[in-house]
Amino acid sequence: MPAYICPQDGTRADTTALTWCCPACRGPWDLEFEGAGALSLNSLTGRVNSLWRYEEVLPLSSPTTTLGEGRTPLVQVTGTVSAKLDFLMPTLSFKDRGAVMLAELARRLSPERVVADSSGNAGTAVAAYCARASLPCTVYVPEGTSPKKTEQIRAHGAHLEIVPGDREATAAAARAAADVPGTFYASHVFNPYFLHGTKTYVYELWEDLGGRLPDAIAVPVGNGTLLLGAALATAELHARGLIDRRPALIAVQAENVSPLAAAFRAGAEDLLPEDLLPDGPAGPTTTLAEGIAIPRPPRARAVLAAVRESGGTFLTVTEDRIRAAQLDLAARGFYVETTGVACWAAVGGWTDRSVVVPLCGAGLKTGLAG
Repeated sequence: MPAYICPQDGTRADTTALTWCCPACRGPWDLEFEGAGALSLNSLTGRVNSLWRYEEVLPLSSPTTTLGEGRTPLVQVTGTVSAKLDFLMPTLSFKDRGAVMLAELARRLSPERVVADSSGNAGTAVAAYCARASLPCTVYVPEGTSPKKTEQIRAHGAHLEIVPGDREATAAAARAAADVPGTFYASHVFNPYFLHGTKTYVYELWEDLGGRLPDAIAVPVGNGTLLLGAALATAELHARGLIDRRPALIAVQAENVSPLAAAFRAGAEDLLPEDLLPDGPAGPTTTLAEGIAIPRPPRARAVLAAVRESGGTFLTVTEDRIRAAQLDLAARGFYVETTGVACWAAVGGWTDRSVVVPLCGAGLKTGLAG
């Protein structure tokens, strides 16, 4: 049976408990889990057309909260760059991959309440899947969150708490609520079940590309949940002998909020102290890419290690490049939100190797950048 384990101090907890973080260090959990059974391309024939088709590698099975998430199209955009259209998920973002795992786990644990915090997309996904599971849900978002995202959260029946301040203040408010007994914290950062949902992004690439992966996989990185899911999947596929090499993971941040890129370039294993950041503590703290505007991601060490282990790198993009990339993709037929265009802004012009970018949120969620 899966178990929670702290990557920092080895503390363990049962996954049937509502313990949302390591009680010793208050850090996020990893999941001690081994998939069951063999997986092959042939074994997938005739299976359900959702991410649940990869049941051998998932920590949960036989879900009742599914909305048909997963199996999004992979489209060639240039000779070397392909796009995976995760904005075609049920709630219009890739966060459905992890949110369905959290809601299914919560349904089985029957908590009194579910709380989540988000810059928008994770909150809409958790609200939708909690509605599907008939679970009471409260979502905390920072002031300034896109109105269309808050509208969607309310539409799914969740209670919305708008927190004055930035994303960090929002996370602090949600974690205080998560400490109330009987609460399931549907955190896409702290709960590792979310990462085992996002890893299906790469399993789908592997299947659609006939049992191989591109030279590189680019992902936008704020808290790093898609990147860490990709790292899980590539490690699992390699360990099972289903790929002979692991692709480079290319982490993309907005230049205005790029603490991980700064740490990577400095050769650090963790986030730099604020006074050592390139712009200092008084530097830019906002970006059009609101979904990755995370100044102090809790899984920073794991993200930095995963990028280095893959032979990848960090790239940053300016606000002007984000604006231009959104318009460029729209001119090609893809209307994507501002966070979701960051990878296209960074690697859309690559010609020397194959790379896949996620178009991970619909343009209707934010509108065109001003």
